[in-house]
Amino acid sequence: MTENPQAPSSIRGLPSWLLGRAAARGRALVADALARHDMKMWHHVVLSALADLGPVAQADLGRAVALDPKDVVGVLNDLQAAGLVVRAPDPADRRKNAVRLTAAGEQRLADCTVAGQEANDRLLEPLSTAERAQFLDMLRRVSGVA
Repeated sequence: MTENPQAPSSIRGLPSWLLGRAAARGRALVADALARHDMKMWHHVVLSALADLGPVAQADLGRAVALDPKDVVGVLNDLQAAGLVVRAPDPADRRKNAVRLTAAGEQRLADCTVAGQEANDRLLEPLSTAERAQFLDMLRRVSGVA
């Protein structure tokens, strides 16, 4: 990654600034990879959550991915229009919608998972395999993600 000549020298060495630059580069690489599959980041997040949660109430899905309810509706509208998810009354509580992946949604998620991994491999390309493992361990500790 090239250094940003716009950033003051006192900021360029800060871990927070460097992490932000790395995150921005990573998001751009992943967004480009997902776009080749007609997907956006939040669409991928929601498909991934559905794969983990199985059929789930729409409101619970939104909470699981920390997405505002109105934004969940928009993402689900896009995914349903593409035939990737189905919303139907929740058998446990018919006042709620349950959302599940379709077979096409499962395939799109698999394709996007590969594309996302390839983008992340590109992001970490300058690091050896051992350095990648160490870097990911350090990122987990710094970010508080177990």
